[in-house]
Amino acid sequence: MTPQVLVTGAGGFIGSHLVESLVRAGTRVRAFVHYNSAGRRGHLDDVPRDILANVEIVSGDIADRSCVEAAVRGSDHVFHLAALIGIPYSYRAAESYVRTNIDGTLNILEACRAAGVSRLVHTSTSEVYGSPESVPIDESHKLKPQSPYAATKAAADLLALSYRASFELPVVVVRPFNTYGPRQSARAVIPTIITQALATGRIRLGSTDTIRDFLFVADTAAGFRAASTAPDVEGSVIQLGTGTGTPIHAIVDTAATILGQTLDVEADEHRVRPVASEVDRLVCCADRAKRLLGWTPEVNLTTGLTRTIEWIRRHADRYRPEEYAV
Repeated sequence: MTPQVLVTGAGGFIGSHLVESLVRAGTRVRAFVHYNSAGRRGHLDDVPRDILANVEIVSGDIADRSCVEAAVRGSDHVFHLAALIGIPYSYRAAESYVRTNIDGTLNILEACRAAGVSRLVHTSTSEVYGSPESVPIDESHKLKPQSPYAATKAAADLLALSYRASFELPVVVVRPFNTYGPRQSARAVIPTIITQALATGRIRLGSTDTIRDFLFVADTAAGFRAASTAPDVEGSVIQLGTGTGTPIHAIVDTAATILGQTLDVEADEHRVRPVASEVDRLVCCADRAKRLLGWTPEVNLTTGLTRTIEWIRRHADRYRPEEYAV
């Protein structure tokens, strides 16, 4: 029988792409989305209907243990992506990040342990490193989270790994670097650049010198799928990234070339993180992913940006130019 998998955070940006990728690969998918009174399913509503028809959707709250237990029951593999991810909001509402990112992860770990799942893929973030001592960053680099968001994700990672050591839970921690692509909200830097470029040609940003390793979402989804089936990776932390660092101003330049526009960039002090919280550069060493998962990214930055621009252009009504990322 085809294995049953559960994806938490399935209504999110990466989660919705992972669900779509799994269904296209012939997997039976249960999608766990955050309950809301409007009945919306987040970015799953953008997944093609013929794909969504093959998905079992359950609504709930990752912080509700009984709800999580019910969602996990009967699943062979679990992909845990549910999290609060907005860094700016974590400065104002740290308690909610603890509840969702740490307590929610504990609920998943306990539910997977009780259900005897074959593999739990837990989602991390490159933000747990803070500003690194050297790049590219490999998995042995020390954790130095510089925001409440990053601190809760680091705590969740360590909790997940402790369950491997303490209870032999078959968990692997996947740590993607900066994923981008269609469906991403303007909270993130690439969509806000594109949105402003399409609307006015004037780009208002915080720091444009920060460097990130941008990974197209289809490659991220492929990495998650590989981590769920690769042999002998339980207890490992595995990073996903391109190995190339790109400053934000270079993203603006590439977008301008694709669009055939001249883009003016203006500094906005409201879009800068607190000084001690700013992470100056994140560049991935993905050697372990290549060795253990047989995974390498396939979509280059220009191609990925072109696809993202095309999607945002088609769905411009969903984006407001005044939205931004910090």
